[in-house]
Amino acid sequence: MERRHRQLVSSGSPYEESIGFSRAVRVGDRVIVAGTAPNWPDGEVDPDVERQTERCIEIMLAALAEAGGTAADVVRTRTYLVDAADWQAAGRAHGRSFRDARPASTMVVVTGFIDPRWRVEMEAEAIIGSRTDREAASTD
Repeated sequence: MERRHRQLVSSGSPYEESIGFSRAVRVGDRVIVAGTAPNWPDGEVDPDVERQTERCIEIMLAALAEAGGTAADVVRTRTYLVDAADWQAAGRAHGRSFRDARPASTMVVVTGFIDPRWRVEMEAEAIIGSRTDREAASTD
């Protein structure tokens, strides 16, 4: 049986090595992006849930780009919120980035995250080269 190449993508988190995880893993044309928190490089966290969601998406898309993909390749997202009332703000940020790809998407309310400042965490799955028929028609 042929073994597929496994590409590991780091976001530079200090926990990647100690916990033993990668921001994203690509095997073949599939990329899985791990749960992504709204951290900024300086360690700060914006209290606004829409901005936190944008930051999660920025980090996810950077990892996806390193693995050879774009937002157009995303086929599934999961958004975890600590407050159900935040769904619209998180949804607006999601819509700006994934409006054309329209991935299967789930929002789940959880009791909390490791850092109590986080109001949202996200993860994504992509299949490289899986853009929608609508996108293909507009570029052909």
